[in-house]
Amino acid sequence: MSHRASLDWLNFLLADLRGGLGPYVNVFLLTEVGWDQAKIGALLTASGLIGIAFHAPIGALIDATRAKRGLMIGGAWLLALLGTAIATYPTIAVVFVADVSMALLGAVFAPTIAAITLGLYGARDAAAQLGRNAAFDRLGNLFIATLAAVVGTHFGQRGVFYMLPLFAGLSMIAVLSIPAGALDHQRARGLDEVIPENSRPYPWRQLFAERPFTVLAIGTALFHFANAPMLALASQKLALEAKGFESAVTSAAIIVAQLATIPMAFLVMRANRIGGKPLLILAFAALPLRGILFAVVDDPYWMIAFQLLDGIGAGLFDVLLPLVLYGAVLGSGRYNMARGMLGTIQGIGGASSYAFAGSLVVWGGYSIAFAVLAGVGVIALLLILMAMPETVSSIRAESHVEEF
Repeated sequence: MSHRASLDWLNFLLADLRGGLGPYVNVFLLTEVGWDQAKIGALLTASGLIGIAFHAPIGALIDATRAKRGLMIGGAWLLALLGTAIATYPTIAVVFVADVSMALLGAVFAPTIAAITLGLYGARDAAAQLGRNAAFDRLGNLFIATLAAVVGTHFGQRGVFYMLPLFAGLSMIAVLSIPAGALDHQRARGLDEVIPENSRPYPWRQLFAERPFTVLAIGTALFHFANAPMLALASQKLALEAKGFESAVTSAAIIVAQLATIPMAFLVMRANRIGGKPLLILAFAALPLRGILFAVVDDPYWMIAFQLLDGIGAGLFDVLLPLVLYGAVLGSGRYNMARGMLGTIQGIGGASSYAFAGSLVVWGGYSIAFAVLAGVGVIALLLILMAMPETVSSIRAESHVEEF
């Protein structure tokens, strides 16, 4: 199997483990265990804040370690164990420990895949290969969401969690098909061939002196504060309107978003021609529009359709972020640590908003919560418009775009 095929399968199979578990946990705790929105939000906030504190150290570990494949395999199996524990013993203690661990693992999967990609291909194929990774991840999400809808409807919501060990095993096979010797660990940390061979990583504090990194960090904190609870709140609202079909409507919302994300991945593959900032503006503009529409429309079918904006907003942003950040810190030798720092900063924004949004729902209803989140999204959009420089152009001269 070629390196590219191995990455394709890895991204496809990890869709069940990377980020897709969260909405099902949320709906499971609401409809099966009987927790209210405020309790769910408070637990997710507390566990998330603890977990994201370790994003930067994990990023530094990814920079330094030569066992990147081992990180992927160990993380996949641990997450599978945690998911089955939630389904089997949904107590406060078990869910809290599992959520903290899942927050830690969130700092492992995506950055390590990006590091492996850079280690295999370097700056010249960064946009093309990162976009390709995202396309297969989204195709995997579509497959998993469809499978989860069938399993959850016919075998109960717990069945969704019991699929995790299967995909952990398949992901392990895909990781091991990439030879350890094929990875260039200097390129994987941002010391590419475009940098002199005698370059060394510079002090991590210097990252905050870089304007693109600082603006991107503030913008993504605001973006994730506004975006993080939206799918959870929309899933709750849909689930309460569709008793007996909770997994199906949650999956439908995810599927619609993933369908929109796939063409966004193709856009990122051409970011060297389009530029990073125009794509960032598109992503940040979709977020407040989605919040406003959720606030004023109650029809379940329209709510699912509005998830197209999640693919254009959060979907495009997630695909674009590794490339924009790479251009911002190229030559630092701290790419994965910078990714971890950014993950901590944006994670604080996202995790803190769960309790805030849950309390808004209890106090004023779903429409008030969506309207307030949309307002935060407008502030983030204005920041990117006025203060974020172009960073993809810094690697444009050294790159070429490979067709899918």
